[in-house]
Amino acid sequence: MADDHEDLARRLEALVEAYVTGDISRSAILLLAAEEWRQAGQPANALDCFQRAVDDGGEVSIDPRAGIADTLFELEQQDEAREVIEAIRADGGVTPATALTLAETLVAYGDLREAHRWATEGAHEAVEGSGEHIALLRTRYRIRVDLGLPEDELDALLDTSH
Repeated sequence: MADDHEDLARRLEALVEAYVTGDISRSAILLLAAEEWRQAGQPANALDCFQRAVDDGGEVSIDPRAGIADTLFELEQQDEAREVIEAIRADGGVTPATALTLAETLVAYGDLREAHRWATEGAHEAVEGSGEHIALLRTRYRIRVDLGLPEDELDALLDTSH
């Protein structure tokens, strides 16, 4: 399967080189290529694609730097990953999809408090009742339980979204 991911990543990168305009941005295609490189077990190539997506600046639903942070954690470069996450926070304007991605990344690498913070912020920003909103509420709920925190008003929103 890794070969399939590598082949697809290469084809996506080739597409970006020839791509002028279309329904999705070059950055979005680069994000897809980066995820394929990760699936192929090639994080250095993934980092390159994520950075190219940042540099391209095209429209994406998830900030490519979230993928950079996740990949840096995977490479055991925790300090660098946290610097990227703080840069995302400092820049503001984080989409709910980016907040969800960062929350999930931070859970995977054991930082439940920071993950809870991202999930909470994302839940406040998401359109109530949307798929992202529900996903953020569910992620936040699981984190809250793991942290042993009491229920709050956002948990009540999850109860009504079933």
